[in-house]
Amino acid sequence: MPLSAAQRHEIEEIIKTLLNVMGPRNKRRLADMFMDLPDKAAWAEYYEIIPQPRCLKGIQTSLAKNKYKDPLDVFTDLDLVFLNALYYNEDSSQIANDAATLKAMLETEWKRRSVLPTPRGSPPPSSAQKTHAAASGSTAPRPAQQPAATTATAKAASRPSLTVQPQAAAPTPAPPTQAAAPAPAPAPAAKSPERHSSPEMDVDVGGTPEPEGPSHDGTRDAEADEIVRQLEKGLPRWEGFGDAGWMNEADPSRHVAIVQAISGFQDAATGARLAASLEAVPEEVPGLPFSFPLSLALIESRTRNTQYASSKAFDKEMSELFMMGRRSYEPGSEEYGRICVLQRFYHALTSSNPPSGPPYTSTTNFASVRAGPGTAKPLHTSADTEGIIGVTTYRVSTKDREFVNEVHFKGWTVRLADWLHMSNPDDPSRPIVGQVFRCYVWDAASGKKGQPGVTVAWYYRPEQTFHPAHRQFWENEVFKTSHFADHPLEDIIEKIAVQFTARHIRGRPRPPYWYLGWPLYVCDSRYNDRERIFVKIKNWNSCVPEEVRKSTEFMPIYPFEQTVFPRRFGSPFLTGRIKGSGGIAETAEKGEGEKVEGGGTGRKRSKRTAAASAHPSRTEQTDRAGPSKGLYVGTPAAQTAPSTSTGPYAQNAPFPQAPPAQATADRSILTLAGLAPLGNNVSTEKLPPETAKHFDRDPETNEVLWFSAPPVDRARPRAPQHSLAYLHFLAKKRKASQEHDAMGVDGQHGSSQKKVRVRPTATEALGPLLVELAVELGSPPVA
Repeated sequence: MPLSAAQRHEIEEIIKTLLNVMGPRNKRRLADMFMDLPDKAAWAEYYEIIPQPRCLKGIQTSLAKNKYKDPLDVFTDLDLVFLNALYYNEDSSQIANDAATLKAMLETEWKRRSVLPTPRGSPPPSSAQKTHAAASGSTAPRPAQQPAATTATAKAASRPSLTVQPQAAAPTPAPPTQAAAPAPAPAPAAKSPERHSSPEMDVDVGGTPEPEGPSHDGTRDAEADEIVRQLEKGLPRWEGFGDAGWMNEADPSRHVAIVQAISGFQDAATGARLAASLEAVPEEVPGLPFSFPLSLALIESRTRNTQYASSKAFDKEMSELFMMGRRSYEPGSEEYGRICVLQRFYHALTSSNPPSGPPYTSTTNFASVRAGPGTAKPLHTSADTEGIIGVTTYRVSTKDREFVNEVHFKGWTVRLADWLHMSNPDDPSRPIVGQVFRCYVWDAASGKKGQPGVTVAWYYRPEQTFHPAHRQFWENEVFKTSHFADHPLEDIIEKIAVQFTARHIRGRPRPPYWYLGWPLYVCDSRYNDRERIFVKIKNWNSCVPEEVRKSTEFMPIYPFEQTVFPRRFGSPFLTGRIKGSGGIAETAEKGEGEKVEGGGTGRKRSKRTAAASAHPSRTEQTDRAGPSKGLYVGTPAAQTAPSTSTGPYAQNAPFPQAPPAQATADRSILTLAGLAPLGNNVSTEKLPPETAKHFDRDPETNEVLWFSAPPVDRARPRAPQHSLAYLHFLAKKRKASQEHDAMGVDGQHGSSQKKVRVRPTATEALGPLLVELAVELGSPPVA
């Protein structure tokens, strides 16, 4: 049975996406190296080692001729293209890095399309990984090889590559040795087995940068999904909001004004009415602790008819409505962001100090902090640092406040070490992920006497970090940072949970730390945003508040029947649909034990704007390439720098911008050609592929090599040479001249002058020897 039209269309879209993936500097297509099979004459060893060679052009041809009967066969062939490259080539080679990036992209795009069946999680039996492992009975070592295994790189290589030694293929990380026994329907009062505490280790300062390439393949088969579903079926359900923390009693007319303000609020930038997303939510959403119909229209009707017995009842139904909205939309979507903005606006309206209006405006989407993750910078940061300085700190502040055990807000009870979603001023669709390190109440010296708040440690999402294009991320992964921020309770959106990977793969948190339906994240590493390095966390105790580090009661789990790893995905920037404060960039290397502010070690980098790091300018690209690599012909695709406010609710000039980077010497091709003064009147074009293929390319950037002048080390033609007879004549003439200079004035050797001995010429010295040699060999002497 051939592929259906819908399946064929989705597969073609996936291939098109793979073909459009660009390199980190957006100069070359990664798929170009995998379009054709290697030449059999030049790469005979490749066909001896790889059981089933595959290329993208061959798959496209087979797909066009309807040779595929099962969509999983297409996935297997596409997967083999990159598995073959990963097996044959050295791990650190450019081909291996590109193959890992495209393989992750293939898996991500395939799983997003519901009409396509779920692919296998492990390499197919026909892959070199399985074939050679089965032949040897274990993980077979890969053969010695050159780092190029495709036709494109074989033709482009201008010098021989170093041969790598045989290397054992990296095995899949073994699951933790501590097996989790299956448990029956769990009860809320039960506890998970106590985990032995490991030695104290502070990974917040120093540490070894983790490898940025893919490690565990993160496969998740149907059996693993079933294990998770079976456990979650028996988990206790959340009972709903508590009785504390609701708004103070107000006049019913105030309730009407609040609902009208929510219903009519418009985005200042687009003029869109945000409540339209809230009104589109169904009146009943499954999975919530309440089942009665609820909508903004119903609440407005009840407020006008004064049907609420108290402000608490009105406040609770509004909070339940916002929860329905968050559960109805995908996190990160525009609609989800609108719900979060309306909820934060509602919290401002019901606070003790509501904003002035209407009209109501805010440059931070009503969040209390001026900037979010990736843009906010701590106090005591140098003035030339990009971002908004003075938003966060590197330590928990104790000034002008009294610490308390817990605070209450909108039915939530927030305690030490709880994780929260907080309002993000830059992108409301991606709330700040944070852990509570202190609950406090401001004292009189602060000017905000009696107002409660929380000090939160921020966690960054993948799109809020700078990372290489080939880096892999766990599903719902976040990264611990050294940023601490004080938030009023109005910034709280909801309670969530974050698990360290050692526990996340073994089970799910027990109440009250997490309930089914709450957002759940996984954390495996720490991110240093100053040096842009990732440090794998070796001990979770060093990342949580000191008061709960040794507690065995902190975040116990309901165990799985066996370990279940989360899925892995490629960089969110490769899809082209996600924007964030981070970007694709090379990360800093580990320095010589250099201690950096905020934790981590790394080599100091020149300070540049975030946009310049993610998308280097033409001048920077030329400077990095150097004169020996030539200049790029044509203008790359225009890139837009990520703004400080990436959500759909960004206001005009919300924050003071960072000072611009100092200008550097302009060495672009336009300046060298004398066209720079013409400004925007100059139009440049890229060389068409049919022309560019005839020219040499840089092996690292795949740029066409172009020089404004001949290189200094070019091959020069051999200069004309004189005959041996003429050279012998010159030597005899030079000898005669030297003998004449050695005689006296009267033609005799002067008594006062020392006779100069003239050395014989090469012909005179070798002549007799050649004659003797000819006589001994019986051949006629050379004239």
